[in-house]
Amino acid sequence: MTLEKFVERTKTFAMSRPMILLFAISCGLSVANIYYAQPLLDAIANEFAIPHSLVGLVVTVTQICYALGLLLLVPLGDIFNRRRLISGQMLLSVAALIMVGFAPSSTIVFIGIAGVGLLAVVAQTLVAFAATLAASDEQGRVVGLVTSGIVIGILLARSLAGVLTDLAGWRSVYLVSAGLTFVMAGALFHVLPSEERRRKPLSYLKLLRSILTLFQEEPILRVRSALAFLIFTDFSILWTSLVLPLSTPPFSLSHTAVGAFGLAGVAGALAATRAGRLADHGMGQKTTGAALILLLVSWWPISLIGHSLLALIVGIVLLDLAIQAVHVTNQSMILTIRPEARSRLTGSYMMFYSFGSASGSIASTAIYEQAGWNGVCLLGASISALTLLFWWLTRGYQPSLIQENRRVPNREAEHS
Repeated sequence: MTLEKFVERTKTFAMSRPMILLFAISCGLSVANIYYAQPLLDAIANEFAIPHSLVGLVVTVTQICYALGLLLLVPLGDIFNRRRLISGQMLLSVAALIMVGFAPSSTIVFIGIAGVGLLAVVAQTLVAFAATLAASDEQGRVVGLVTSGIVIGILLARSLAGVLTDLAGWRSVYLVSAGLTFVMAGALFHVLPSEERRRKPLSYLKLLRSILTLFQEEPILRVRSALAFLIFTDFSILWTSLVLPLSTPPFSLSHTAVGAFGLAGVAGALAATRAGRLADHGMGQKTTGAALILLLVSWWPISLIGHSLLALIVGIVLLDLAIQAVHVTNQSMILTIRPEARSRLTGSYMMFYSFGSASGSIASTAIYEQAGWNGVCLLGASISALTLLFWWLTRGYQPSLIQENRRVPNREAEHS
């Protein structure tokens, strides 16, 4: 059975509203696993006597391993049965979460957290699968809704982590997540449509090499990946360092209170789901430009943390709205260019997301130690301005225009 026939046969059933919701929840739960540590850094540092200047490595290791997973695991969705691949990766993730939850030393924490990061990429396999199952005129909307689950999961991770830590200690966060992940693995295996093995699939090495070919041949992939790196550097600059001023005087907020600030970002993430619809109607570039202006503006109220927590909340909503809008637009645009390589496109694009998150984590904690919150905000605003300039210089790259000028008519035959 060809990929096109499979999609035609299953997309109506698979992309019902309950299925979209299941995809979104599963994605959010998977990606949340790599963000639980951010509001817990001080608790982890205190238990294992890790210097505060180095505890940011917990987040960095997770993000680096997440990037490796994007490169090594997500592309497998283009050649293997995704129902089994998704459920299997989630079960392995359960084992890694349990390892962190019962870790007797900082070494075991780092090993377990590396596994958590590596396997959290199952969310991106789900995004690519959703794009495959969606009707062509609803692809942006479906990708937007599923991706919103990822961003909401990231933001709610902080709130859940804070509440559970205050109630039962930081280890309970990972053990509860292990239980939820196990339940979702079973649910997905039960409801995901089955796939027949592709004829003459690529070997694993050829599959990985084809990622480089995609970057060489698709300018829109290069441009949108660079935007992903920049916006998620900004995202991580805020969320990695926010716990530091809020958990110390004059605020001295609890883990629950610090985590609750993630709820403010949910409003922005939900508002940005419309970005996928706009991309479906050819307004991806305008949406990107408007969102990046909002991103730059958001750092002004964020910088007012010493004067008003309400201003901080407004800034968080604006920042998360902007980043989610650009992220959804990015994915909607790149997933249209090679239907037969959506897992590879998603994995390669998201590698830059992960690199950006890791860079932001390292930079923000270092800058905070040297220049305080004002230094963090200046860094975030500078990255936002650079991102806006980069978009302006590359705004001519549109998927539709690039597709019209393809020199190789049968890409699927070449790469599949």
